[in-house]
Amino acid sequence: MNCNDPTPDAVLQRKYRVRIILFLVGVLVGVFFLNVIYTGISSIERLDVVEAERDQWQRPSDVVAELKLKDGDLVADVGSGSGYFSLKLSRAVGSSGKVFAVDTRRQPLAFLWIRALFRGGRNIRLVHGDQDDPHLPVGIFDAALIANAYHEFAAPTTMVNQIYQSLRSGGCLVVLDRSFVARNSDEEQERHQISPDDVDVQLRQAGFKILHRQDQFIDRPNGERWWLIVAQKAPQ
Repeated sequence: MNCNDPTPDAVLQRKYRVRIILFLVGVLVGVFFLNVIYTGISSIERLDVVEAERDQWQRPSDVVAELKLKDGDLVADVGSGSGYFSLKLSRAVGSSGKVFAVDTRRQPLAFLWIRALFRGGRNIRLVHGDQDDPHLPVGIFDAALIANAYHEFAAPTTMVNQIYQSLRSGGCLVVLDRSFVARNSDEEQERHQISPDDVDVQLRQAGFKILHRQDQFIDRPNGERWWLIVAQKAPQ
């Protein structure tokens, strides 16, 4: 044996060290993923609490009713977030229908995927959109909803035109948003509002027919005012 060759004990110790290192790495990875899972579950639980409170004033059943959905319909929820309306739309179109949940942020879509998995929302399809493109197929949707998201559009004219193209002839569009934020709001909050008059004009320019609008659809005690517009792609 060459005097420079490691002894059997040295080889054995090296193997033990490698195993210990691998074990510790495995423990750290496991702890990391357990923390991610715990954080995700906690976030979903908080979402459920927030949305239960939101149900008390948002009038979600009235908003969904305006879309006039039936079993088998295809509907787009543009600006879906974590799925407050997408999960409700999923039930409205039934197992033979489909909801395209569109958002520019991946994290809310990930939360929606998990929530849909637990709630049986297998008819929800997630779509990662861009600021100027919802990435929706052309001419297949019976309805589309933009709830609390229109004021976030960086290119509203482009977005509205593409949503118009995604609807079937006679398809319905419902837009729900705020024209006033809460009293004593800061500058950041005040940016999260838009006038129904501005949206009305943009929808008409895209080719929509305005069926009706409610400028005081929701008046909250804190001063927030929400409006609702129901529009239609003219039948051809």
